Amino acid sequence: MASDVVVNVSHVKKYYKAVRAVEDISLQVRSGEIFGFLGPNGSGKTTTIGMMLGLIYPTAGSVEIFGQQITPMHNAGLVRVGTLMGSPSMMMAYSARRNLQMLHRLYPDVPLQRIDQVLEMVGLSDVNNRPVKQFSTGMKQRLGLALALLGKPDLLILDEPTNGMDPVGMHEIRLLLQDLARQGVTIFISSHLLHEMQLICNRVAIVGKGLVVAEGRVEDLLKTDLITRVKTSNPEKAMQVLAEIVDDKKYLHVNGPYLDVQAVTAEKIIEQLVSHSLTPSEVFPIQNNLENVFLRLAQQTDKGVETHAVESATVRER
Repeated sequence: MASDVVVNVSHVKKYYKAVRAVEDISLQVRSGEIFGFLGPNGSGKTTTIGMMLGLIYPTAGSVEIFGQQITPMHNAGLVRVGTLMGSPSMMMAYSARRNLQMLHRLYPDVPLQRIDQVLEMVGLSDVNNRPVKQFSTGMKQRLGLALALLGKPDLLILDEPTNGMDPVGMHEIRLLLQDLARQGVTIFISSHLLHEMQLICNRVAIVGKGLVVAEGRVEDLLKTDLITRVKTSNPEKAMQVLAEIVDDKKYLHVNGPYLDVQAVTAEKIIEQLVSHSLTPSEVFPIQNNLENVFLRLAQQTDKGVETHAVESATVRER
């Protein structure tokens, strides 16, 4: 395993009798990067994070963090980890400051001034003495992030950290996480807000049905997922002609009166059609973003496409 790998998840599986919550997930997170973990509900994201945090025993496979095995009985590697998973637990009748003071007892080597630092970092300095029960959902998430940051972690594992926040709050947290990454903190983040993930993540893994169906740098996944929409007077013949230049039949499909062609440039599509006496009436690219990649892969997974069928769309950095 490379020396810069902070998180190494190797072929983890989790079965609950007949339910296969996680079928087979492997991924590596490197030092100082912001790694996104994406997938529809029921795809195994939260179960995988639970195994990463030593909350759940894997049925098979292993998790290592900072080179140390992680299970419910082996969690020494988590001492350098801060986490926000689901709704953060806190004393609702106490203030944000008081909640942080109580948690601070677990970090005797962390100076007390760290409380003021994290309150400032998450934008709660002005309300730090207000009872948490008066906080909005977004403010509670901010406090949860402050609790995760209190121990000066080298790795943050975050599950939906901007839940309940308005656009301004999401922007502020994005800037905070990017600043932490520049300081060397490694961040693993799960979220359904694909636009935010596209803006913040260096690399992402997309999971479906408990499997990793794509992984790589965001820009590479977007480049590979280029889609060009074509309209001709003879779509049946165009389908046959274009099938000759796509790498896989799944990259060519009918979309109403159009044909959608993936991973082939518009110039090559036009050249292929004209060479077979077909003149397209419309050719235009589909504006690509991480949401398009996500939706396409999710749709393929729902249709039972196996992992190897998307390997050509998967960009893995060795």
